[in-house]
Amino acid sequence: MNDIVIRFWGVRGSIATPGPSTVRTGGNTPCVEIEHGGERLILDAGTGLRGLGQRMLARGDTEATLLLSHLHWDHIQGLPFFVPAYLPGHRLHVIGHPGLRDALDAQMTPPCFPVRLDAMRAELSFAEIADRGALEVGAFQIRAASLNHPGGVLGYRIEVAGRAIVYATDTEHYSCPDPHLVALAKGADVLVYDAMYTDEEYDGRSGPTKVGWGHSTWRAGVDVADAAGVDRLVLFHHDPMRSDDGVDAIERDAALARPGTGAAREGDEIALRPRERLAA
Repeated sequence: MNDIVIRFWGVRGSIATPGPSTVRTGGNTPCVEIEHGGERLILDAGTGLRGLGQRMLARGDTEATLLLSHLHWDHIQGLPFFVPAYLPGHRLHVIGHPGLRDALDAQMTPPCFPVRLDAMRAELSFAEIADRGALEVGAFQIRAASLNHPGGVLGYRIEVAGRAIVYATDTEHYSCPDPHLVALAKGADVLVYDAMYTDEEYDGRSGPTKVGWGHSTWRAGVDVADAAGVDRLVLFHHDPMRSDDGVDAIERDAALARPGTGAAREGDEIALRPRERLAA
C-alpha cells in the first residue's frame, strides 16, 4: 500500500519573504499537501499553492480538495495563481469557514485584482465546516476544532490509512495547553504547529509584546505535543523576520526539549506507512 506523504509547499507566516536569508527554509506562505493513493488534500492556499499547481500540471493531476484554516490573506492569496483552477476538465473542492466563497471572490475583485473568481473554468465546489464538524473526502476523515486566533481559525485532524495528522496553524496558546487542541491531537502521528515566536518575543522581553496577536511559540507546541501524546512535532508558520539561521536555532532548542521535533521547510516531505487502524 502507498505511503501517506506530507509535502510542505509554504511554511512562512504573514507575508511571503523571498531572499537570500530565507532560501533554506523558504519564503512562501502556508500550503501543505497530504497525498495518499492518488488522492490529494491541500491545507491552505498561501503563496506556496502556485508551485503545487505547477507540479500537478506536470504530473497530469486534475483533482484536489482544498481545506482552508481561515481566510486571512497569507492563507488564501495563492489561489488566484493556482493554474489548475482555470482549466476545464480539472476539479477543485474548497472547504472552510462559512462565507468562504464570498471571501475568495472578494479578494479577486477590482481594484484589488484584475481577474474574477468566475474566470476559473475548472469544476469548482464549495462546502462549509464549523467547530466540531466532521466530513469525509475520499479516503480522508476530517475533524475540525476552533482554535484561538483573531477572526477565528479551524484546526484540523486528518485521518487516513490508520494515521492521524493534525494541522494547527495560527493559534495562540493559553497558560496551559489548549484542551481543545490537545483533544484534537490526541495520539496523532504528526502535529504541524504554529511556532511563530520565541517566548521572549511573545512576552515582550525582545521587542513589543505579541500577546493577543493570535500566534504561538515552539515551547507551547512542545507542551501541546506532550499533553496529547503526539509522535512527531513539526514547527510551522515561521515569522517573516526569521532568517534561516534563526529557524535553525529554534529547531535546535525545541529538539532539546522534545527529541524528534523539527522545523518545516519548503520541499520537505514526511512519509508515513499505512496502518490497519488507529490506536484506541
